[in-house]
Amino acid sequence: MPTDRHLSRLFAGIPTIHAKGPPDQEIRQIAIDSRRVVPGGLFFALPGQRTDGTGFIDEAMRRGAVAVVSPRPLAFVPKGVTHLQVSDPREALAAVARRFYARPDEALEVFGVTGTNGKTTVASLLRHLLRAAGHQCGLLGTIHYDLGARTVPSFRTTPEAHDTFGMLAQMRDAGCTAAALEISSHGLDQSRVRGMQIQGAAFLNLTRDHLDYHGSMEAYFEVKARLFTGQNGPLPKVAAINLDDPYGLRLLERIPQEVRLVTFGLNSSAELWADQLELGLEGSAFVVHAAGEQFKARTPLIGGYNVSNTLAALALLHGRGVPLGPLVAALKDFPGIPGRMERITHAHGFGAVVDYAHTDDALSNALGMLRSITPGRLLVVFGCGGKRDRSKRPTMTRAVQRGADLAWATADNPRGEPLARIFEDMKEGVDDPSTIRWVEDRRHAISLALDEARPGDCVLVAGKGHETFQEFADTVVPFDDRQVLRELLSIRSIKMPM
Repeated sequence: MPTDRHLSRLFAGIPTIHAKGPPDQEIRQIAIDSRRVVPGGLFFALPGQRTDGTGFIDEAMRRGAVAVVSPRPLAFVPKGVTHLQVSDPREALAAVARRFYARPDEALEVFGVTGTNGKTTVASLLRHLLRAAGHQCGLLGTIHYDLGARTVPSFRTTPEAHDTFGMLAQMRDAGCTAAALEISSHGLDQSRVRGMQIQGAAFLNLTRDHLDYHGSMEAYFEVKARLFTGQNGPLPKVAAINLDDPYGLRLLERIPQEVRLVTFGLNSSAELWADQLELGLEGSAFVVHAAGEQFKARTPLIGGYNVSNTLAALALLHGRGVPLGPLVAALKDFPGIPGRMERITHAHGFGAVVDYAHTDDALSNALGMLRSITPGRLLVVFGCGGKRDRSKRPTMTRAVQRGADLAWATADNPRGEPLARIFEDMKEGVDDPSTIRWVEDRRHAISLALDEARPGDCVLVAGKGHETFQEFADTVVPFDDRQVLRELLSIRSIKMPM
Protein backbone atom coordinates (compact mmCIF):
# COMPACT_ATOMS: atom_id res chain seq x y z
CA MET A 1 0.00 0.00 0.00
CA PRO A 2 1.62 3.29 -1.10
CA THR A 3 2.43 5.87 1.55
CA ASP A 4 4.54 8.99 1.85
CA ARG A 5 7.76 7.85 3.49
CA HIS A 6 9.56 11.16 3.64
CA LEU A 7 11.07 11.92 7.03
CA SER A 8 9.06 15.10 7.55
CA ARG A 9 5.75 13.23 7.05
CA LEU A 10 6.77 10.29 9.20
CA PHE A 11 7.66 12.60 12.10
CA ALA A 12 4.81 15.10 11.69
CA GLY A 13 3.49 15.96 15.14
CA ILE A 14 6.09 13.89 17.01
CA PRO A 15 7.89 16.11 19.56
CA THR A 16 11.62 16.48 18.91
CA ILE A 17 14.17 18.06 21.22
CA HIS A 18 16.59 18.88 18.43
CA ALA A 19 16.81 18.22 14.70
CA LYS A 20 19.79 18.65 12.40
CA GLY A 21 20.25 17.77 8.74
CA PRO A 22 18.02 17.52 5.65
CA PRO A 23 14.37 17.46 6.80
CA ASP A 24 12.89 15.58 3.85
CA GLN A 25 14.93 12.43 3.43
CA GLU A 26 13.09 9.54 1.78
CA ILE A 27 13.13 6.54 4.12
CA ARG A 28 13.38 3.05 2.67
CA GLN A 29 13.71 1.03 5.86
CA ILE A 30 13.42 1.23 9.66
CA ALA A 31 16.00 -0.56 11.81
CA ILE A 32 17.04 -0.83 15.45
CA ASP A 33 19.96 -3.18 14.75
CA SER A 34 22.87 -1.41 13.07
CA ARG A 35 23.87 -4.66 11.34
CA ARG A 36 20.57 -4.71 9.45
CA VAL A 37 20.67 -1.14 8.15
CA VAL A 38 20.49 -0.73 4.36
CA PRO A 39 21.06 2.42 2.28
CA GLY A 40 18.18 4.82 2.89
CA GLY A 41 17.52 3.40 6.33
CA LEU A 42 16.21 5.16 9.42
CA PHE A 43 18.06 3.96 12.52
CA PHE A 44 16.56 4.20 16.00
CA ALA A 45 19.21 4.07 18.73
CA LEU A 46 17.19 2.49 21.52
CA PRO A 47 18.32 2.34 25.13
CA GLY A 48 18.57 -1.22 26.46
CA GLN A 49 19.23 -3.16 29.63
CA ARG A 50 22.45 -4.68 28.28
CA THR A 51 23.50 -2.42 25.39
CA ASP A 52 22.76 1.13 24.31
CA GLY A 53 21.88 1.77 20.68
CA THR A 54 23.77 5.06 20.65
CA GLY A 55 26.98 3.04 20.61
CA PHE A 56 26.09 1.71 17.17
CA ILE A 57 25.11 4.93 15.40
CA ASP A 58 28.43 5.21 13.54
CA GLU A 59 28.05 1.70 12.17
CA ALA A 60 24.47 2.43 11.10
CA MET A 61 25.61 5.51 9.19
CA ARG A 62 28.47 3.58 7.57
CA ARG A 63 25.91 1.07 6.33
CA GLY A 64 23.82 3.78 4.69
CA ALA A 65 21.43 5.18 7.27
CA VAL A 66 20.23 8.59 6.09
CA ALA A 67 18.55 9.44 9.41
CA VAL A 68 19.22 8.61 13.04
CA VAL A 69 16.97 8.95 16.10
CA SER A 70 18.44 8.97 19.60
CA PRO A 71 17.61 10.24 23.11
CA ARG A 72 20.88 12.19 23.39
CA PRO A 73 22.57 14.79 21.17
CA LEU A 74 25.33 13.72 18.80
CA ALA A 75 28.71 15.44 18.78
CA PHE A 76 29.00 15.13 15.00
CA VAL A 77 26.43 14.52 12.27
CA PRO A 78 27.85 13.82 8.78
CA LYS A 79 26.66 15.86 5.83
CA GLY A 80 23.61 14.30 4.21
CA VAL A 81 22.49 12.56 7.42
CA THR A 82 19.61 13.78 9.57
CA HIS A 83 19.68 13.44 13.34
CA LEU A 84 16.54 13.70 15.45
CA GLN A 85 16.77 13.83 19.23
CA VAL A 86 13.64 12.69 21.04
CA SER A 87 12.86 12.06 24.69
CA ASP A 88 11.39 8.58 24.11
CA PRO A 89 12.81 6.77 21.06
CA ARG A 90 10.58 3.71 21.58
CA GLU A 91 7.40 5.74 21.53
CA ALA A 92 8.64 7.60 18.45
CA LEU A 93 9.52 4.27 16.80
CA ALA A 94 5.96 2.98 17.22
CA ALA A 95 4.41 6.15 15.79
CA VAL A 96 6.81 6.28 12.83
CA ALA A 97 6.50 2.54 12.08
CA ARG A 98 2.71 2.77 12.06
CA ARG A 99 2.90 5.56 9.49
CA PHE A 100 5.66 3.90 7.47
CA TYR A 101 3.46 0.83 6.99
CA ALA A 102 0.31 2.88 6.29
CA ARG A 103 -1.54 2.12 9.54
CA PRO A 104 -2.14 -1.59 8.95
CA ASP A 105 -4.04 -1.95 12.24
CA GLU A 106 -6.85 0.14 10.79
CA ALA A 107 -7.36 -2.42 8.01
CA LEU A 108 -7.56 -5.37 10.43
CA GLU A 109 -9.76 -6.45 13.31
CA VAL A 110 -6.94 -6.65 15.86
CA PHE A 111 -7.38 -8.72 19.03
CA GLY A 112 -4.80 -8.42 21.81
CA VAL A 113 -4.38 -10.99 24.57
CA THR A 114 -2.43 -10.28 27.76
CA GLY A 115 -1.86 -12.15 31.02
CA THR A 116 0.90 -14.15 32.67
CA ASN A 117 -0.38 -17.52 31.48
CA GLY A 118 -2.53 -18.61 28.55
CA LYS A 119 -1.75 -15.97 25.92
CA THR A 120 -0.61 -18.46 23.30
CA THR A 121 -3.65 -20.68 23.76
CA VAL A 122 -6.16 -17.82 23.60
CA ALA A 123 -4.52 -16.15 20.59
CA SER A 124 -4.42 -19.49 18.74
CA LEU A 125 -8.06 -20.15 19.63
CA LEU A 126 -9.01 -16.71 18.32
CA ARG A 127 -7.35 -17.43 14.99
CA HIS A 128 -9.06 -20.83 14.77
CA LEU A 129 -12.50 -19.47 15.64
CA LEU A 130 -12.25 -16.46 13.35
CA ARG A 131 -11.24 -18.71 10.47
CA ALA A 132 -14.19 -20.96 11.26
CA ALA A 133 -16.39 -17.85 11.06
CA GLY A 134 -15.04 -17.06 7.59
CA HIS A 135 -12.32 -14.52 8.41
CA GLN A 136 -8.71 -14.81 7.30
CA CYS A 137 -6.79 -14.21 10.50
CA GLY A 138 -3.08 -13.74 11.13
CA LEU A 139 -1.23 -14.39 14.39
CA LEU A 140 1.73 -12.93 16.27
CA GLY A 141 2.80 -14.98 19.26
CA THR A 142 5.33 -17.01 21.16
CA ILE A 143 5.47 -20.00 18.82
CA HIS A 144 5.25 -18.47 15.35
CA TYR A 145 4.02 -15.57 13.24
CA ASP A 146 1.24 -16.39 10.78
CA LEU A 147 1.31 -13.57 8.23
CA GLY A 148 -1.42 -14.83 5.94
CA ALA A 149 0.73 -15.76 2.97
CA ARG A 150 3.46 -17.41 5.05
CA THR A 151 4.30 -18.56 8.55
CA VAL A 152 7.69 -17.90 10.14
CA PRO A 153 9.20 -18.90 13.50
CA SER A 154 8.72 -16.48 16.37
CA PHE A 155 11.70 -14.64 17.81
CA ARG A 156 9.78 -12.72 20.50
CA THR A 157 6.26 -12.93 21.95
CA THR A 158 5.55 -9.29 21.11
CA PRO A 159 8.06 -8.06 18.49
CA GLU A 160 9.53 -4.56 18.44
CA ALA A 161 7.17 -1.92 17.05
CA HIS A 162 8.66 -1.75 13.54
CA ASP A 163 8.48 -5.54 13.23
CA THR A 164 4.95 -5.68 14.66
CA PHE A 165 3.52 -3.04 12.34
CA GLY A 166 5.52 -4.48 9.44
CA MET A 167 4.03 -7.92 9.98
CA LEU A 168 0.52 -6.51 10.36
CA ALA A 169 1.10 -4.85 6.98
CA GLN A 170 2.05 -8.24 5.51
CA MET A 171 -1.19 -9.70 6.88
CA ARG A 172 -3.19 -6.85 5.38
CA ASP A 173 -1.49 -7.23 1.99
CA ALA A 174 -2.09 -11.00 2.06
CA GLY A 175 -5.82 -10.45 2.43
CA CYS A 176 -6.23 -10.97 6.17
CA THR A 177 -9.15 -9.22 7.81
CA ALA A 178 -8.19 -9.98 11.42
CA ALA A 179 -5.12 -10.53 13.60
CA ALA A 180 -4.63 -12.16 17.00
CA LEU A 181 -1.70 -10.82 19.03
CA GLU A 182 -0.08 -12.00 22.22
CA ILE A 183 0.81 -8.82 24.09
CA SER A 184 3.44 -9.21 26.79
CA SER A 185 4.14 -6.85 29.66
CA HIS A 186 7.56 -6.11 28.11
CA GLY A 187 5.80 -5.29 24.85
CA LEU A 188 3.50 -2.84 26.59
CA ASP A 189 6.20 -1.25 28.72
CA GLN A 190 8.51 -0.83 25.73
CA SER A 191 5.84 0.71 23.47
CA ARG A 192 5.88 -2.16 20.96
CA VAL A 193 2.13 -1.84 20.35
CA ARG A 194 1.90 1.85 21.23
CA GLY A 195 -0.84 3.67 19.32
CA MET A 196 -2.28 0.49 17.82
CA GLN A 197 -6.05 0.34 17.27
CA ILE A 198 -7.05 -2.85 19.07
CA GLN A 199 -10.67 -3.89 18.62
CA GLY A 200 -10.74 -6.43 21.42
CA ALA A 201 -8.41 -6.91 24.40
CA ALA A 202 -8.49 -9.83 26.85
CA PHE A 203 -7.04 -9.97 30.36
CA LEU A 204 -6.45 -13.57 31.45
CA ASN A 205 -4.63 -13.51 34.81
CA LEU A 206 -1.66 -12.10 36.65
CA THR A 207 0.74 -14.23 38.68
CA ARG A 208 4.33 -13.90 39.81
CA ASP A 209 6.69 -13.51 36.82
CA HIS A 210 9.10 -10.98 35.33
CA LEU A 211 9.69 -9.27 38.68
CA ASP A 212 13.36 -8.96 37.74
CA TYR A 213 12.08 -6.45 35.15
CA HIS A 214 9.02 -4.86 36.78
CA GLY A 215 10.21 -4.87 40.38
CA SER A 216 6.83 -5.60 42.00
CA MET A 217 3.47 -7.19 41.27
CA GLU A 218 1.86 -3.76 41.50
CA ALA A 219 4.11 -2.35 38.78
CA TYR A 220 3.52 -5.49 36.70
CA PHE A 221 -0.25 -5.01 37.01
CA GLU A 222 -0.08 -1.32 36.10
CA VAL A 223 1.75 -2.14 32.89
CA LYS A 224 -0.85 -4.74 31.92
CA ALA A 225 -3.67 -2.28 32.69
CA ARG A 226 -2.38 0.16 30.06
CA LEU A 227 -3.90 -1.97 27.32
CA PHE A 228 -7.40 -1.30 28.70
CA THR A 229 -7.27 2.26 30.02
CA GLY A 230 -6.09 4.26 27.02
CA GLN A 231 -2.51 4.65 28.26
CA ASN A 232 -1.28 2.53 25.35
CA GLY A 233 -3.24 4.43 22.72
CA PRO A 234 -6.82 4.19 21.48
CA LEU A 235 -9.21 2.37 23.81
CA PRO A 236 -10.21 -1.15 22.76
CA LYS A 237 -13.79 -1.49 21.59
CA VAL A 238 -14.21 -4.62 23.75
CA ALA A 239 -12.49 -5.71 26.95
CA ALA A 240 -12.84 -9.33 28.07
CA ILE A 241 -11.88 -9.71 31.75
CA ASN A 242 -11.40 -12.89 33.77
CA LEU A 243 -13.72 -12.63 36.76
CA ASP A 244 -11.98 -15.55 38.49
CA ASP A 245 -8.67 -13.69 38.78
CA PRO A 246 -8.16 -11.19 41.64
CA TYR A 247 -6.31 -8.79 39.37
CA GLY A 248 -9.12 -9.14 36.85
CA LEU A 249 -11.53 -7.96 39.55
CA ARG A 250 -9.30 -4.94 40.18
CA LEU A 251 -9.09 -4.18 36.48
CA LEU A 252 -12.89 -4.08 36.17
CA GLU A 253 -12.92 -0.81 38.08
CA ARG A 254 -10.50 0.74 35.59
CA ILE A 255 -12.37 -0.02 32.35
CA PRO A 256 -13.75 3.22 30.82
CA GLN A 257 -17.52 3.31 30.28
CA GLU A 258 -17.21 3.62 26.52
CA VAL A 259 -15.53 0.20 26.31
CA ARG A 260 -17.84 -2.81 25.88
CA LEU A 261 -17.03 -4.97 28.92
CA VAL A 262 -17.49 -8.75 28.77
CA THR A 263 -16.64 -10.73 31.89
CA PHE A 264 -15.94 -14.46 31.77
CA GLY A 265 -15.29 -17.15 34.32
CA LEU A 266 -16.46 -20.32 36.02
CA ASN A 267 -19.19 -18.71 38.07
CA SER A 268 -22.60 -17.41 37.07
CA SER A 269 -21.83 -13.79 37.98
CA ALA A 270 -19.83 -13.48 34.75
CA GLU A 271 -21.55 -12.48 31.52
CA LEU A 272 -20.13 -15.55 29.80
CA TRP A 273 -19.53 -18.53 32.07
CA ALA A 274 -19.18 -22.29 32.10
CA ASP A 275 -20.24 -25.16 34.31
CA GLN A 276 -20.72 -28.96 34.14
CA LEU A 277 -17.01 -29.44 33.44
CA GLU A 278 -15.85 -32.92 32.42
CA LEU A 279 -12.05 -33.09 32.30
CA GLY A 280 -9.80 -35.87 31.04
CA LEU A 281 -6.60 -36.61 29.13
CA GLU A 282 -8.62 -36.80 25.91
CA GLY A 283 -9.99 -33.27 26.29
CA SER A 284 -12.68 -31.27 28.07
CA ALA A 285 -16.44 -30.90 27.88
CA PHE A 286 -18.49 -28.13 29.49
CA VAL A 287 -21.57 -25.97 29.05
CA VAL A 288 -21.21 -22.32 28.04
CA HIS A 289 -23.81 -19.82 29.28
CA ALA A 290 -24.34 -16.34 27.82
CA ALA A 291 -27.26 -13.99 27.20
CA GLY A 292 -29.78 -16.51 28.51
CA GLU A 293 -28.58 -19.23 26.16
CA GLN A 294 -26.43 -22.29 26.78
CA PHE A 295 -24.21 -24.29 24.48
CA LYS A 296 -22.58 -27.68 24.98
CA ALA A 297 -18.85 -27.41 24.22
CA ARG A 298 -16.13 -29.96 23.64
CA THR A 299 -12.44 -29.25 23.06
CA PRO A 300 -9.29 -31.36 22.80
CA LEU A 301 -7.63 -28.97 25.27
CA ILE A 302 -7.23 -30.48 28.72
CA GLY A 303 -7.59 -28.86 32.13
CA GLY A 304 -9.84 -26.38 33.87
CA TYR A 305 -7.57 -23.46 33.04
CA ASN A 306 -8.00 -24.26 29.35
CA VAL A 307 -11.74 -23.98 29.86
CA SER A 308 -10.99 -20.47 31.14
CA ASN A 309 -8.77 -19.79 28.13
CA THR A 310 -11.54 -20.96 25.82
CA LEU A 311 -14.02 -18.67 27.54
CA ALA A 312 -11.65 -15.73 27.02
CA ALA A 313 -11.59 -16.26 23.26
CA LEU A 314 -15.36 -16.72 23.14
CA ALA A 315 -15.91 -13.60 25.27
CA LEU A 316 -13.88 -11.39 22.95
CA LEU A 317 -15.72 -12.55 19.84
CA HIS A 318 -19.08 -12.44 21.62
CA GLY A 319 -18.33 -8.83 22.54
CA ARG A 320 -17.68 -8.06 18.89
CA GLY A 321 -21.05 -9.51 17.90
CA VAL A 322 -19.98 -12.90 16.50
CA PRO A 323 -22.73 -15.51 17.15
CA LEU A 324 -21.69 -17.98 19.86
CA GLY A 325 -23.36 -21.11 18.51
CA PRO A 326 -21.07 -21.68 15.50
CA LEU A 327 -18.02 -20.65 17.55
CA VAL A 328 -18.72 -23.24 20.25
CA ALA A 329 -19.33 -25.87 17.57
CA ALA A 330 -15.90 -25.11 16.05
CA LEU A 331 -14.06 -25.76 19.34
CA LYS A 332 -14.01 -29.53 18.82
CA ASP A 333 -11.87 -29.11 15.68
CA PHE A 334 -9.17 -27.01 17.34
CA PRO A 335 -5.87 -28.78 16.54
CA GLY A 336 -4.15 -27.83 19.79
CA ILE A 337 -0.89 -25.99 20.36
CA PRO A 338 2.65 -27.36 20.23
CA GLY A 339 4.12 -27.69 23.70
CA ARG A 340 0.96 -26.68 25.54
CA MET A 341 -0.27 -29.72 27.47
CA GLU A 342 0.84 -31.74 24.46
CA ARG A 343 0.39 -35.47 24.94
CA ILE A 344 3.11 -37.77 23.61
CA THR A 345 1.44 -40.99 22.57
CA HIS A 346 3.03 -44.35 23.32
CA ALA A 347 2.06 -47.85 24.47
CA HIS A 348 3.52 -48.11 27.96
CA GLY A 349 0.41 -47.43 30.00
CA PHE A 350 1.35 -44.08 31.56
CA GLY A 351 0.79 -40.50 30.49
CA ALA A 352 3.55 -38.36 28.98
CA VAL A 353 2.89 -34.64 28.62
CA VAL A 354 4.98 -31.61 27.60
CA ASP A 355 3.96 -28.16 28.78
CA TYR A 356 5.36 -24.63 28.78
CA ALA A 357 4.56 -24.05 32.48
CA HIS A 358 7.43 -21.94 33.82
CA THR A 359 5.90 -20.01 36.72
CA ASP A 360 4.70 -21.27 40.10
CA ASP A 361 1.08 -20.57 39.20
CA ALA A 362 1.31 -22.33 35.84
CA LEU A 363 2.99 -25.33 37.47
CA SER A 364 0.37 -25.46 40.22
CA ASN A 365 -2.43 -25.33 37.66
CA ALA A 366 -0.83 -27.97 35.43
CA LEU A 367 -0.11 -30.32 38.32
CA GLY A 368 -3.52 -29.82 39.90
CA MET A 369 -5.23 -30.60 36.62
CA LEU A 370 -3.11 -33.69 35.92
CA ARG A 371 -3.60 -34.90 39.50
CA SER A 372 -7.36 -34.90 38.99
CA ILE A 373 -7.14 -37.22 35.98
CA THR A 374 -4.13 -39.38 36.90
CA PRO A 375 -4.90 -42.60 38.82
CA GLY A 376 -1.23 -43.21 39.70
CA ARG A 377 1.71 -41.00 40.60
CA LEU A 378 2.63 -37.65 39.10
CA LEU A 379 6.29 -37.41 38.01
CA VAL A 380 7.69 -34.04 36.97
CA VAL A 381 10.83 -32.84 35.19
CA PHE A 382 11.35 -29.08 35.46
CA GLY A 383 13.95 -26.33 35.79
CA CYS A 384 14.33 -22.58 36.22
CA GLY A 385 15.79 -20.28 33.58
CA GLY A 386 19.17 -18.66 34.05
CA LYS A 387 19.65 -14.90 34.20
CA ARG A 388 15.94 -14.38 34.87
CA ASP A 389 13.84 -13.59 37.94
CA ARG A 390 15.61 -15.43 40.76
CA SER A 391 12.79 -14.79 43.22
CA LYS A 392 10.44 -17.22 41.48
CA ARG A 393 12.81 -20.21 41.69
CA PRO A 394 11.87 -21.24 45.26
CA THR A 395 8.15 -20.72 44.58
CA MET A 396 8.32 -22.86 41.43
CA THR A 397 10.10 -25.61 43.34
CA ARG A 398 7.58 -25.41 46.17
CA ALA A 399 4.73 -25.70 43.67
CA VAL A 400 6.27 -28.87 42.24
CA GLN A 401 6.92 -30.31 45.70
CA ARG A 402 3.30 -29.79 46.65
CA GLY A 403 1.81 -31.04 43.39
CA ALA A 404 4.04 -33.95 42.36
CA ASP A 405 4.96 -37.29 43.88
CA LEU A 406 8.51 -37.25 42.49
CA ALA A 407 10.47 -34.53 40.68
CA TRP A 408 13.71 -34.15 38.77
CA ALA A 409 15.12 -30.61 38.80
CA THR A 410 17.32 -29.93 35.80
CA ALA A 411 18.60 -27.36 33.30
CA ASP A 412 16.16 -25.03 31.51
CA ASN A 413 18.02 -22.45 29.42
CA PRO A 414 20.76 -21.63 31.97
CA ARG A 415 22.07 -18.83 29.69
CA GLY A 416 25.52 -18.79 31.26
CA GLU A 417 24.40 -18.76 34.89
CA PRO A 418 25.98 -21.67 36.80
CA LEU A 419 23.48 -24.46 37.39
CA ALA A 420 24.83 -24.80 40.93
CA ARG A 421 23.58 -21.27 41.68
CA ILE A 422 20.21 -21.92 40.04
CA PHE A 423 19.83 -25.14 42.03
CA GLU A 424 20.82 -23.32 45.22
CA ASP A 425 17.99 -20.82 44.72
CA MET A 426 15.54 -23.60 43.90
CA LYS A 427 16.45 -25.58 47.04
CA GLU A 428 15.02 -22.78 49.19
CA GLY A 429 11.61 -24.07 48.11
CA VAL A 430 12.23 -27.71 49.02
CA ASP A 431 10.02 -29.13 51.77
CA ASP A 432 10.80 -32.83 51.28
CA PRO A 433 14.32 -33.55 49.92
CA SER A 434 13.48 -37.24 49.48
CA THR A 435 11.08 -36.54 46.59
CA ILE A 436 13.33 -34.42 44.38
CA ARG A 437 16.49 -35.27 42.44
CA TRP A 438 19.01 -32.79 41.04
CA VAL A 439 20.20 -33.74 37.55
CA GLU A 440 22.17 -31.25 35.46
CA ASP A 441 21.61 -32.93 32.09
CA ARG A 442 18.00 -32.43 30.96
CA ARG A 443 17.87 -35.48 28.69
CA HIS A 444 19.16 -37.68 31.52
CA ALA A 445 16.55 -36.22 33.88
CA ILE A 446 13.76 -37.08 31.44
CA SER A 447 15.19 -40.57 31.04
CA LEU A 448 15.22 -41.11 34.81
CA ALA A 449 11.59 -39.98 35.07
CA LEU A 450 10.55 -42.41 32.34
CA ASP A 451 12.47 -45.23 34.03
CA GLU A 452 10.48 -44.54 37.20
CA ALA A 453 7.07 -44.39 35.49
CA ARG A 454 4.62 -47.27 35.89
CA PRO A 455 1.19 -47.89 34.33
CA GLY A 456 -1.29 -45.34 35.64
CA ASP A 457 1.37 -42.70 36.32
CA CYS A 458 1.84 -39.46 34.39
CA VAL A 459 5.17 -37.84 33.45
CA LEU A 460 5.07 -34.07 32.95
CA VAL A 461 8.08 -32.39 31.33
CA ALA A 462 7.58 -28.71 32.08
CA GLY A 463 9.15 -25.38 31.19
CA LYS A 464 10.25 -25.45 27.56
CA GLY A 465 7.09 -26.50 25.78
CA HIS A 466 7.40 -25.80 22.06
CA GLU A 467 11.04 -24.67 22.25
CA THR A 468 13.52 -26.57 20.10
CA PHE A 469 16.71 -25.31 21.74
CA GLN A 470 18.61 -25.01 24.99
CA GLU A 471 20.38 -21.70 25.73
CA PHE A 472 23.82 -21.74 27.33
CA ALA A 473 26.38 -18.99 27.97
CA ASP A 474 27.45 -18.31 24.41
CA THR A 475 25.68 -20.92 22.36
CA VAL A 476 22.30 -22.42 21.59
CA VAL A 477 22.02 -26.17 21.07
CA PRO A 478 19.10 -28.13 19.61
CA PHE A 479 16.83 -29.59 22.29
CA ASP A 480 13.14 -30.43 22.00
CA ASP A 481 11.42 -32.02 25.02
CA ARG A 482 8.85 -33.65 22.75
CA GLN A 483 11.45 -35.20 20.47
CA VAL A 484 13.53 -36.37 23.43
CA LEU A 485 10.48 -37.99 25.01
CA ARG A 486 9.62 -39.80 21.79
CA GLU A 487 13.20 -41.03 21.35
CA LEU A 488 13.47 -42.28 24.93
CA LEU A 489 10.05 -43.94 24.77
CA SER A 490 11.09 -45.69 21.55
CA ILE A 491 14.23 -46.98 23.27
CA ARG A 492 12.06 -48.18 26.15
CA SER A 493 9.91 -50.08 23.64
CA ILE A 494 12.99 -51.86 22.33
CA LYS A 495 14.18 -52.74 25.84
CA MET A 496 10.71 -53.71 27.06
CA PRO A 497 8.72 -55.19 24.15
CA MET A 498 5.00 -55.03 24.80
